[in-house]
Amino acid sequence: MNAITQNGSGSAVLDFERLVTLHYEALYRFAFALTRSEADASDLTQQTFQTWATKGHQLRDGSKVKSWLFTTLHRMFLQGRQREARFPHYELEQAESELPCVLPPQVNQLDSTNVIEALACLDKAFQAPVAMFYLEDYPYKEIARILEVPMGTVKSRIARGIAQLHKLLTSPAVAGAD
Repeated sequence: MNAITQNGSGSAVLDFERLVTLHYEALYRFAFALTRSEADASDLTQQTFQTWATKGHQLRDGSKVKSWLFTTLHRMFLQGRQREARFPHYELEQAESELPCVLPPQVNQLDSTNVIEALACLDKAFQAPVAMFYLEDYPYKEIARILEVPMGTVKSRIARGIAQLHKLLTSPAVAGAD
């Protein structure tokens, strides 16, 4: 069965349904060998055919369809692995040790008035970036433009400001206030 037909102008046209019928099983097996997961293999195979549906018309030599599909699937797999390496997924229980320790009584005692008061006590260099990021939802880039400082400076000021804010809010004077 051939998925390649000739259109009226003599150029090759690939019938999508026949293409899927011919190559789905082999692509799925290849994806499963790479991912070792049925769900991930199915997703990867479907993404490959979706890419073919949007970009396949660019392939000039119809005899290279199979290698194009396998190459595309393999590249998608590698891109997914790179993304996972850069942005790993952790279950909450795995990252629990990295989360700040805020005891339930502290949470109940904190309110917006306390936070605003503590924000006013931050070093002046940290106040504006922290307020713009957390209260006004400005992105780093916009804060950097408004404050006319590099984006790295904005990020470090926000991180230092949050650390300072955390100390202020968890200090005995605030924690013991009613």
